[in-house]
Amino acid sequence: MFPGQGSQEVGMGQAVAEVSAAAQAIFKRADEILDFPLSRLCFEGPEDELNDTYNTQPALFTTSIAILEALREAGYSVSPAYVAGHSLGEYSAYVAAGVLSFEDGLRLVRERGRLMKKAGEINPGGMAAILKLDDETVAQICQTVTADGYGSLQVANYNSPGQLVISGHDQAVDKGIELALAAKARKAVKLSVSIAAHSELMRVVADSFRAAIDQTPLNLPEMPIIANISAAPLESIEAIQEEMEGQLTSSVRWSETVQWMIDNGVRNFVEIGPKDVLKGIVRRVDKSVSAVTIGTPDDIKSLI
Repeated sequence: MFPGQGSQEVGMGQAVAEVSAAAQAIFKRADEILDFPLSRLCFEGPEDELNDTYNTQPALFTTSIAILEALREAGYSVSPAYVAGHSLGEYSAYVAAGVLSFEDGLRLVRERGRLMKKAGEINPGGMAAILKLDDETVAQICQTVTADGYGSLQVANYNSPGQLVISGHDQAVDKGIELALAAKARKAVKLSVSIAAHSELMRVVADSFRAAIDQTPLNLPEMPIIANISAAPLESIEAIQEEMEGQLTSSVRWSETVQWMIDNGVRNFVEIGPKDVLKGIVRRVDKSVSAVTIGTPDDIKSLI
C-alpha cells in the first residue's frame, strides 16, 4: 500500500537513494522528465515548496516508486495479493501493478497536482480532521451544512473508524467543525492545506484531467488494485479511467478498502513510502493484522 499527501517530509527517499542504484535512477529519471530538480526538493526542501500540491504529488509518487525499486533490487520478490494506495498513493499502486509506467505516471500526477492547485485557486476551500465521531454523524453534518447554505461540504476521507476528513468551502468547513464539536467529537481541526481535495470544488478541472487520462497509455493490472471510491477491485482499463477521474471529487473509502482486503484473507500489510501514516490506520481498523512501513534502508533490510 502506498501513502498519499500528508506523508511527505523533507529528506524523504534520500537515504535509500544513497545506497540503492535503482532508487537513485528513479530520482534521476524524474528530474529529467520534469526538467526540474525534484530529487533536491525531496532531499533538501524547502518545506513550503515541497508542500505545494503541484510539487507534493510528483515528489511523493517518485519517492514511493524509488523505495519500491530499491526493495526489488535488494531481492524482495513477494508477489502481493492486492495493491492499494491512499488518494495520490493510488497512482503508485498503478505503477506497482503494471497499469502505468513510471514515466507516464509521473507526468499524470504532475498534471493532477497542477489542476488540483488550479481548482483551489478557482474555488478556494479547505479540509478538517474529525476524530471520534461515527461515519453517519459526520456525513449528516456535511449534508446539514450544505443544505443550510454555508457552501459545499462532504466527507473526503473515511480513513479509519472515528478518523474522518471533511472538505469543502472554507465557511462550510468552519461550520462543520462547529457542529462536530457540538456532537462531541474528540477533536475537529482544520488542516494545513490550500485545496478542498476529494470534494465538488475539484469538479471544475475534472474534464481537463480526464483529457490527460485519456492520453495516457494504461495496461490491465497484473494484480488486483482495490479502489478508493468503491473499496473493490478495478478489473478493466475503463474502470481505472473512471476511478482516476472520479477520485478528484469522491470520498476515499480507505477504512473499507483495508477491511475488504482483510475480509479476503490479507494478514500482512506493507506500506511503501515515507512516514507510517497508513500503518497506523491499518492497526486502527484491525489490531490483529500485521503492518510495517518501508521508507529507509534499515526498513528494507528488516523486510528482506
